[in-house]
Amino acid sequence: MTHLPAGTMREGLIDTDAIADNVRHVRRLTSSDVIAVVKADGYGHGAVRSARAALAGGANRLGVADVGEAIALRRAGIDMPILAWLHAPGASFTEAAAYGIELGVSSFDQLVAAAAAATADQPVTVQLKVETGLGRNGVAPDEWAKVFAEAARLERIGRLRVVGIFSHLSNTSEADDRAALARFHGALALAAEHGLTPPLRHIAASHAALALPEARLGCVRLGIAMYGLSPFADRTSADLGLRPAMTLRAAVAAVRRVPAGQGVSYGYTYRTEGETTLALVPLGYGDGVPRAASGGAAIRIGGATFPVAGRIAMDQFVVDVGDHPVAVGDEAVLFGDPTLGAPPVEAWAEAADTINYEIVTRIGPRVPRREVAP
Repeated sequence: MTHLPAGTMREGLIDTDAIADNVRHVRRLTSSDVIAVVKADGYGHGAVRSARAALAGGANRLGVADVGEAIALRRAGIDMPILAWLHAPGASFTEAAAYGIELGVSSFDQLVAAAAAATADQPVTVQLKVETGLGRNGVAPDEWAKVFAEAARLERIGRLRVVGIFSHLSNTSEADDRAALARFHGALALAAEHGLTPPLRHIAASHAALALPEARLGCVRLGIAMYGLSPFADRTSADLGLRPAMTLRAAVAAVRRVPAGQGVSYGYTYRTEGETTLALVPLGYGDGVPRAASGGAAIRIGGATFPVAGRIAMDQFVVDVGDHPVAVGDEAVLFGDPTLGAPPVEAWAEAADTINYEIVTRIGPRVPRREVAP
């Protein structure tokens, strides 16, 4: 029976070689440059370790949501280009410029604010984000001409350096994504009319990078696929040649034999059918394990699968192990690489009526991460 290191109650094992291999695999598959997305603490895997692994796998750039995430990478010693694309209203970009962060610009006001952060001898590097149908951030189509004209002017006078134009797809259907891609090509053509022909053009994230070759445009953003998880409901990680990088596990904290009719956890939504053994797993919704998966998810202990019995609490949940020989300290695996026998994270996502992205990203700071060799 496998055990956790002495004194360890719960942990997330992060296979950084898997992250590097996943990036390498997608680069080969798409023949594209890769922007490795490490926002939200690397989708719960750790931003710095994920960034370093992605760069080792051949990623050309990093992407994050906000400037604070980008600066944290810089302070960790990462000097590759980093794009940050979501900003607070009225934000100043002086600190971002000082750290050499590429700013994703989604409005005329952001463009002006970015230029204001330039110095006499150092322009601010930007990428222009255009709205092509997702209905989120990005320069609105009726503002494209105004923003492109001003960006070109600011570049001519040395205030800005425009290195990219990008957008995002909805992944609703091929038809919807192709329509958005057509709008993106329209934006690129209009930008060129205003003298902007930056080297980077990107609209494909993991889903389109793998499923819509015409959306690759020589550069793709890798998020969920980089961490070895599938962006598709009908294709597994293994189907795509990806390896899940995170294994979430805990040490069984208590074992008790109980009679038939024993209520389990809050609300007694589960009662034992006969005499059985209950095992306590010290992970809960305070660690990001979704309460909504109560009664629907399952874990692995010693090569056998056991369902969650009753409600998942803040710090713990219970499984009914029947007559299996489970002991305190035994390894309980919530999810990991199915090809190695672990439950897939998608099973937890299905039980909680959500997606694999959310399950790994929400695993909280109370769960220590440990890098492991495959």
